[in-house]
Amino acid sequence: MNQMMTTTVVMGGLAPQPTMSHDEALVEAHRCLMCWDAPCTRACPTTIDVPGFIKRIANDDLLGSARTILESNILGASCARVCPTEVLCAGACVLNDLHERPIDIGRLQAYATDDVVFGDIELSVESVQSGASVGVVGAGPAGLSCGAELAKLGHAVVLYDARRQPGGLNTYGVANYKMDMATSLREVEFVQGLGVEIRTSTAVGTDVSVGQLSADHDALFLGVGLGSVPPLGLPGEDLGGVGDALDFIADVRAGKVDLVGERVAVIGGGNTAIDAVSQASRLGAERVYLVYRRDRDEMKAYPHDIERALSSGVEFIHWSAPIRIEGEGSVSALVCERTEYSSDGDLVSVPDSEYRIPVTMVLRATGQEKRVGFLDQFDGVETDHGGRVVVDDAFRTGNPGIWAGGDCVNGGKEVVNAVAHGKAAAMSIDAALRAAAGK
Repeated sequence: MNQMMTTTVVMGGLAPQPTMSHDEALVEAHRCLMCWDAPCTRACPTTIDVPGFIKRIANDDLLGSARTILESNILGASCARVCPTEVLCAGACVLNDLHERPIDIGRLQAYATDDVVFGDIELSVESVQSGASVGVVGAGPAGLSCGAELAKLGHAVVLYDARRQPGGLNTYGVANYKMDMATSLREVEFVQGLGVEIRTSTAVGTDVSVGQLSADHDALFLGVGLGSVPPLGLPGEDLGGVGDALDFIADVRAGKVDLVGERVAVIGGGNTAIDAVSQASRLGAERVYLVYRRDRDEMKAYPHDIERALSSGVEFIHWSAPIRIEGEGSVSALVCERTEYSSDGDLVSVPDSEYRIPVTMVLRATGQEKRVGFLDQFDGVETDHGGRVVVDDAFRTGNPGIWAGGDCVNGGKEVVNAVAHGKAAAMSIDAALRAAAGK
């Protein structure tokens, strides 16, 4: 028998440092033109009603504003901090076309959600219990989003995560200057308050079998993300001081890193590389280098993050490819050679161009591995040639009882994309479960 349940989420304790004062938020909210076609909303993967939540701030309706955001993006508080708003919602703001400063949507979103997600403002959610159960593999943004939406729809949800702390990328992989670990974990508590159960230190395939998951749940969602950054195969890569940039960021977030006097080189040109060099510079490293084999215009990192790294004192070394790492026991230098494009358009080494960069730490930020071996445990779940899970428009895999979303599907994009996948998959799972039950 279905049962109506009302969940009231109350988060006590201290909220993160306020992003805006009340007066600042009102002034910024009143700058918004409340565009009827809302290009900012269309630029958001979770389609948050941006003019709607900003208008509620302008009317001093903070709870209403938070509801507007969280109904579209349950991780709206963290996305306000880690999303590249400069190229998404704020990047689409019509004020850019008028050569004016765009609305500071990210900070307004944080202002609107913080007291609900982290503070003492109550958020009540009513749901009719369905009697169905869903297992979610991975407690990162995709899994949290899927689990939260399913719980709001009345399903019992259990998230399984191999790591000691839930939150995935938000907890372990985001640079501290964007959002700290404590903020991520408080947001996870908010999601748990909706009725989501999370089992950490529980590795699927080791601590719980795939067969047991299938037996315990009516449907499964895979939100496992990506793996580590693999070695480059460079001589000397086994020396002390050589590592994965994501592991470095996780260590920083855990308070395990002191870079005073260190000289750091990060290999790569994507967003992880930029986060690593910016973080290293902020931790007092003597010199920080970003080594990239092509020009700045070909870097995958966002331009505003590149500018932030440069303003932090990071030295960019372009047209350079590492060939070995030197040292006795620990790193003393990264040896590179110059690169260029051939007449055929291929990237090639410049003869006799070898040079040394004196460093004490080398970090790889050259792309994460796909978790194909792990995914092979699930019957009917297929991956493409790039190692990404193949899903239909509703994020359903080749196995009709398994859905997937997030980085394991898109190959590694933003937190907000993972949230959007999780929510869309939850809607599809809900429809499938209700159809199976004849409701």
